[in-house]
Amino acid sequence: MKKFIALTALSLVLAGCARDGKVSVTADELMHHRFVLESVNGKPVTPGENTPELNFGEKMHLSGIMCNRFSGEGKVSDGALTAKNLVMTRMMCADPQRNMLDHTFSEMMNKGAQADLTETQLTLTTAEQTLIFKQADPTK
Repeated sequence: MKKFIALTALSLVLAGCARDGKVSVTADELMHHRFVLESVNGKPVTPGENTPELNFGEKMHLSGIMCNRFSGEGKVSDGALTAKNLVMTRMMCADPQRNMLDHTFSEMMNKGAQADLTETQLTLTTAEQTLIFKQADPTK
């Protein structure tokens, strides 16, 4: 009976971490990696001069570019990624999709987004938005 209870508890813990083949991410899995944005709400990101990207450095330092460059300190708690008070440049991009990305990403990081990681894909999800990133070369 004790083994059954232990196995049941373990199964519930593992089930809570995995959803649709994706596993909630930890800070250690993100640090020292670079991710390039592939799609926003199922729509591909238009290639441009600067590819939108997200970098995770030491101690969850976030940096990257959507339309504007940004940086800040990230935190992962219960699979949710937050980065309150991101510092961001304030330039206008010619591409309207890129201009919206600044607002979308900043809002997601302030409120917190569910972060799921597969082998090469990072998905950030809120009730309103889904951003899908592909892992690129690790940052140095």
